[in-house]
Amino acid sequence: MHVQHLYHLTAFFVAAAVVLVSTPIVNRVGLLSGYVDKPGDRKVHDRPMVRLGGVSIFFGTLLALLLIWAIGGFTLLQPGKDYEIWGVAIGGVVFFLIGLTDDLIGLSPLSRLVMQFTVASCAWFSGVQIDFLSVPFNGLMQIPAWISLPLTVIWLVGMANAINWIDGLDGLAAGVAGIAALVMLVVCLFMNQPAAGLISAALAGSCLGFLRYNFNPAQIFMGDGGAYFIGFTLAGVGVTGLVKGVTTVAVLLPYLILAVPILDMSAVILDRLRNGKSPFKADNRHLHHRLLDAGLPHRMTVLFIYALTFWAGSLALAFSGIPSGLAYALAATALLSYTGWKARKQARS
Repeated sequence: MHVQHLYHLTAFFVAAAVVLVSTPIVNRVGLLSGYVDKPGDRKVHDRPMVRLGGVSIFFGTLLALLLIWAIGGFTLLQPGKDYEIWGVAIGGVVFFLIGLTDDLIGLSPLSRLVMQFTVASCAWFSGVQIDFLSVPFNGLMQIPAWISLPLTVIWLVGMANAINWIDGLDGLAAGVAGIAALVMLVVCLFMNQPAAGLISAALAGSCLGFLRYNFNPAQIFMGDGGAYFIGFTLAGVGVTGLVKGVTTVAVLLPYLILAVPILDMSAVILDRLRNGKSPFKADNRHLHHRLLDAGLPHRMTVLFIYALTFWAGSLALAFSGIPSGLAYALAATALLSYTGWKARKQARS
């Protein structure tokens, strides 16, 4: 095993361990302080739930990266890559704080968006930038800064909110993000982007560790703090680790890996606009709501969306040219087909 891979494994397991240990503590503090999410019309839970689990995810990821930095893991990175890694990490910290503030005292949608756009703009100036676009029949095109800035900001803010929007069922957002982060880790290592891979590894460990307490029936929710942090971090890794690979395929990889939350958010916004409603007004039009309405049980709905996310990620593995990538895609297709068959069977019963 390459020595770099040991750092990535360490980041994954340290993050998971921190989350496993800290989440029950955060849950107790949340219950004692009264920061809970109460049942309501759009909620699937029937009792007050602490929604501060993002604190554990945030600290798990951050502590894992700080440990790798302390033991010299960043010295193996290419020159300048540590600058990008902290651009993503610091941006994630501020996005987490925006979400945590909303969890604790509440923020208006406009104030949240203004703060998010400001932070994402700062991340762009630190080097977290989309520099290329894939033009059909014309390959890659380098884009000027006046296009790169708004495009990058919309991508970073959009993904943060997309993860928040799919956080509607026990374990859904954490599982989808964990799968996406694992796929990004594999692709980053294959494309020789160890810096972005370190963030992916730490985030994957945090998200999958959190499922111990968040999978149905959940004991705690991640809240806006966790969702914003995860979404921004995934988007940042997509920009610094995948889009930086100057090939047509590399530019498309993050959108493919994160296709489920992207398409869910896009479909919901278009549906709301078509019906003359605000795109930011919450409703029951998300994919998971539609699957529940079709008669799928809670767990089956979540597992089906996991399979869908893994399938999209497997396509990214195949297109990136990873050895056995096609085999992974075929296996994921078989898994999705089986899960779809089970889902249809349960929906009919």
